[in-house]
Amino acid sequence: MELPLVVGVDGSEPSLTAVDWAVDEAARHGLPLRLVYASLWERYEGGSPSGDSEQRSEEAKVGDVVEAAADRARRRDPAVRVSTDVLPEDAVSALLHESHSAAALVTGSRGRGGLKGLLLGSVGLSVAARAHCPVIVVRGDRAGLAGAHERILLGAGDPASTAEAVRFAFREAEARDCVLDVVRAWRRPAHESTDHSAPAGVPLRLHEQRASLLLDALLRGQAAAHPVVRVRPATAEGAARTVLLKRSAAADLVIIGARRRKGHLGLQLGRVGHTLLHHAECPVAIVPQHE
Repeated sequence: MELPLVVGVDGSEPSLTAVDWAVDEAARHGLPLRLVYASLWERYEGGSPSGDSEQRSEEAKVGDVVEAAADRARRRDPAVRVSTDVLPEDAVSALLHESHSAAALVTGSRGRGGLKGLLLGSVGLSVAARAHCPVIVVRGDRAGLAGAHERILLGAGDPASTAEAVRFAFREAEARDCVLDVVRAWRRPAHESTDHSAPAGVPLRLHEQRASLLLDALLRGQAAAHPVVRVRPATAEGAARTVLLKRSAAADLVIIGARRRKGHLGLQLGRVGHTLLHHAECPVAIVPQHE
């Protein structure tokens, strides 16, 4: 069965931007689009009489939000298959459940506050840190959202957390017919700044060479499987979160991996992911690597 691209909607402007982005993404990959609204009104009002005016008002509000999002999606691309659902759960629980049967989850960067069941800024963060499938948080400037740069940026981390992200990035670059920039950040150990015993430049060249070798090994298999993808590998000295954040200004999507450890119930997202989700200038994809 073909898994859908699932979008969390709540009627806010960021969630509608996420719907637009997801429609284009579904069209690129030939996927169905599933729009879900997480609302607790069924739990809160389930014991009320069926004629209760408050419950009818909440039902109408939810229906309007979902239908407006679906109409927007169909107008943007009538060829994309669109379905909708209202889930009687909080937003994080609902989207985490959806992640087990989705090709990917898409959320806006922030939602509407003050109303129960609606997406908040913390929802995207929580879902990205725990979901079973890739999560794309749609954020950034107009050029990045529109795909005007025609390039994708992949942050090449440790192989234990990046292999699935590499596969995701190659598929995405092939579907978009765009350049895939792959960056491996490296840093010199602190003790080398005061160690003058080695010839000038030698330690730096060694660290950069190791980064380059790791990059080559990480990309080799997928580069062979996707020969049409134009890959531009690079190494850069500095903290990965700083390097990727700066380069996100010239990308349409930045992709990183996130390791998922069995039995770990907390947020599984490092400082790089936190930084990009809060500050990147284009949409951010967090791709889980399961043990």
